Amino acid sequence: MPKTRGSSSPKMRKPRSTEKQPTQGEIALRAYHIYLQRNGAPGNPLDDWTRAERELLEENGKVGPKAALKSIAA
Repeated sequence: MPKTRGSSSPKMRKPRSTEKQPTQGEIALRAYHIYLQRNGAPGNPLDDWTRAERELLEENGKVGPKAALKSIAA
């Protein structure tokens, strides 16, 4: 029997990123918690949203703090 390269079973490709992306609902809930931490004081909803998104991404290991700061500056 001739030798073949590799195995005969198909190879499974791993997804590029196994980290979970936060959903809009998760981001909205975290942004709301940020608002509550301010005791409902006026603030910028966009700042709350981006902070919430950044925190959730860091929690999931998607990006480090430096990479998150770069994306905010862009």
